[in-house]
Amino acid sequence: MKKLFSAVLIINLGAAFVAAVDVPAAEFELAGVTAEGIRGEASNGPAVPAVPKVPAPSMVPVAKAAGHAQASKTAVHSDPAIIPGIIVPFFAWHDHVTAPHSNVGAPSPVRFVTIPGGRFMMGTNNGKKYFEDAVPVREVAVKTFEMSKTAVTVEQYAECVINGWCSEPGTRGYCNWGQKDRKYHPVNCVTWGQAARYAEFKSKQRGFEGVRLPTEAEWEYAAKSGGRDQKYPWGNEEASCDRAVMPNDRGVMGCGKNRTLPVCSRTAGNTAQGLCDMAGNVRQWVQDKYQDSYRNAPADGSAFDAPGSNRVARGGSFFTTSTSRLRADCRYYYDAGSYDFEIGFRLAR
Repeated sequence: MKKLFSAVLIINLGAAFVAAVDVPAAEFELAGVTAEGIRGEASNGPAVPAVPKVPAPSMVPVAKAAGHAQASKTAVHSDPAIIPGIIVPFFAWHDHVTAPHSNVGAPSPVRFVTIPGGRFMMGTNNGKKYFEDAVPVREVAVKTFEMSKTAVTVEQYAECVINGWCSEPGTRGYCNWGQKDRKYHPVNCVTWGQAARYAEFKSKQRGFEGVRLPTEAEWEYAAKSGGRDQKYPWGNEEASCDRAVMPNDRGVMGCGKNRTLPVCSRTAGNTAQGLCDMAGNVRQWVQDKYQDSYRNAPADGSAFDAPGSNRVARGGSFFTTSTSRLRADCRYYYDAGSYDFEIGFRLAR
């Protein structure tokens, strides 16, 4: 297998050293960016002041809502201290996040896709298991918006941690954080609050003003390729590993890899507008509070808000065993303070 060698200068606990990393070239093929286009090299330029590590949230087990598997609850943290004037770029990988050299380069950029607005029928009336709360079907008007082409990746989220805005994700089981070969995998094991915090972090950067989590209506509209009458992002053909990161024919998760895959690994399953992984890899937090039907949901595409701690997540995952759960109209909910290895997030504006 072809490999890319990249020497990266890292500042770790006040001591500078060079980390040599071999990464499979295939792992660099992200949204049109090839290994050759993002190769980094060590430099002897001015050092960046050391950034304090943001500790991972404390964790206690909590049962997920709606009969889902066990999750881990994390405390919702107050904002960590922000270091004035320092926006630290990220390229080097790490066991525990450290401040890289200022000349190494920024993470792969977040790319947005325009989703033209329109009206669509949200929900389903099929009455089958997993869809009891996706009723009643009703018409929703969605304004033109933009959605990130991919779920937020591990390296993109790490930029927020390094800059002191975000706390570290969980690391148990199938969590991608801290895994050296998963820079371009979707970040998972994040709470709703951590996802919202990352969106706030990006919104402070030039060119990313207005970045936020998508609403549930926006997410479903985008997953249906702009509100089309279809089951999956690609149409009505049944889900398989040709189009989605899901269990393979032998039941092995992640199309036989038993983990997530790099974002945009199954482009045959993209929406008509070019969004990747809207039916697999990781489920995605959205802005809305959860309610057990759409009876009181807004008809203008905005987020539903109400008392309570449960937030909505949409989309299937690498662990999703039933193809019906990969459908664009399938809903999930979790306590906003919990995380799960099946959940990540993407951005909108």
